[in-house]
Amino acid sequence: MACFLLLFCISFPVLGWPEVFGWMLVIPFLIGAWVLRVRTTVTPEGLELRRPFSSVSISWDQIKGFNFPKRGWAKADLVDGSQVSLPVVTFGRLPQLASASGGRVTDPYAAARAAASEETREETEEREETATESAGTNAESDTD
Repeated sequence: MACFLLLFCISFPVLGWPEVFGWMLVIPFLIGAWVLRVRTTVTPEGLELRRPFSSVSISWDQIKGFNFPKRGWAKADLVDGSQVSLPVVTFGRLPQLASASGGRVTDPYAAARAAASEETREETEEREETATESAGTNAESDTD
């Protein structure tokens, strides 16, 4: 959708002065090709990295860990000491990476979600106990 919007925006200068701005029509198509091509796919065997002009497959045995820089894509630390950039993988995508990896990558958000659900469950149980006690107290006062 963004590529079509960019094509629309670029069409105004191109139609106004095609001799000078005509080359700009290539930009939305290059961006569209990049969006369709670049990705990281998680498989049971490992990671498949697709870049604009190359593809790389990394098995889980080769991966020592992951590094999430402040900006940019995540990097896989390999056993041989090198790092490989993981296209389109950021820290925000870590839960998806963890679920697709079949437990090989841990999800740091899972503990927080479990604690929040446990806290909510305990609060619900306390409210139910309080409601039951107050209902029992009301029933006893009605019989007096």
